[in-house]
Amino acid sequence: MTAKKIRALIGYEGITQAELAKRLGKTPQNLYGQLSRDNFSERELEEIAKACNAKLQICFITEDGVKF
Repeated sequence: MTAKKIRALIGYEGITQAELAKRLGKTPQNLYGQLSRDNFSERELEEIAKACNAKLQICFITEDGVKF
Protein backbone atom coordinates (compact mmCIF):
# COMPACT_ATOMS: atom_id res chain seq x y z
CA MET A 1 0.00 0.00 0.00
CA THR A 2 2.85 2.40 0.79
CA ALA A 3 4.53 1.65 -2.53
CA LYS A 4 1.33 2.63 -4.38
CA LYS A 5 1.28 5.94 -2.53
CA ILE A 6 4.94 6.57 -3.38
CA ARG A 7 4.29 5.81 -7.04
CA ALA A 8 1.30 8.18 -7.00
CA LEU A 9 3.42 10.89 -5.37
CA ILE A 10 6.22 10.67 -7.89
CA GLY A 11 3.68 10.60 -10.71
CA TYR A 12 2.12 13.75 -9.31
CA GLU A 13 5.55 15.36 -9.06
CA GLY A 14 6.35 14.31 -12.62
CA ILE A 15 9.50 12.37 -11.77
CA THR A 16 10.51 8.79 -12.46
CA GLN A 17 11.45 6.09 -9.98
CA ALA A 18 15.02 6.42 -11.26
CA GLU A 19 14.99 10.16 -10.51
CA LEU A 20 13.65 9.52 -7.01
CA ALA A 21 16.40 6.95 -6.44
CA LYS A 22 18.97 9.53 -7.55
CA ARG A 23 17.53 12.14 -5.17
CA LEU A 24 17.71 9.61 -2.34
CA GLY A 25 21.27 8.57 -3.14
CA LYS A 26 20.19 4.99 -3.93
CA THR A 27 20.56 2.87 -6.99
CA PRO A 28 17.40 2.46 -9.06
CA GLN A 29 17.60 -1.30 -8.46
CA ASN A 30 17.62 -0.77 -4.69
CA LEU A 31 14.55 1.48 -4.83
CA TYR A 32 12.71 -0.84 -7.25
CA GLY A 33 13.34 -3.73 -4.85
CA GLN A 34 12.06 -1.77 -1.91
CA LEU A 35 8.95 -0.76 -3.83
CA SER A 36 8.28 -4.37 -4.83
CA ARG A 37 8.64 -5.51 -1.20
CA ASP A 38 6.66 -2.48 0.02
CA ASN A 39 9.10 -2.15 2.91
CA PHE A 40 9.95 1.36 4.17
CA SER A 41 10.95 2.72 7.54
CA GLU A 42 9.52 5.98 8.86
CA ARG A 43 12.88 7.64 8.23
CA GLU A 44 12.91 6.48 4.61
CA LEU A 45 9.39 7.80 4.10
CA GLU A 46 10.48 11.17 5.50
CA GLU A 47 13.40 11.20 3.04
CA ILE A 48 11.07 10.37 0.15
CA ALA A 49 8.69 13.15 1.17
CA LYS A 50 11.56 15.63 1.34
CA ALA A 51 12.89 14.50 -2.05
CA CYS A 52 9.43 15.15 -3.52
CA ASN A 53 8.89 18.50 -1.77
CA ALA A 54 6.08 16.99 0.28
CA LYS A 55 5.27 16.50 3.96
CA LEU A 56 4.81 13.12 5.60
CA GLN A 57 1.91 12.61 7.98
CA ILE A 58 1.47 9.26 9.72
CA CYS A 59 -1.38 8.49 12.08
CA PHE A 60 -3.55 5.71 13.43
CA ILE A 61 -7.30 6.07 12.93
CA THR A 62 -9.69 3.97 14.99
CA GLU A 63 -12.88 2.52 13.55
CA ASP A 64 -14.88 5.40 15.01
CA GLY A 65 -12.63 7.98 13.34
CA VAL A 66 -10.36 9.00 16.22
CA LYS A 67 -6.84 9.83 15.02
CA PHE A 68 -3.67 9.11 16.98
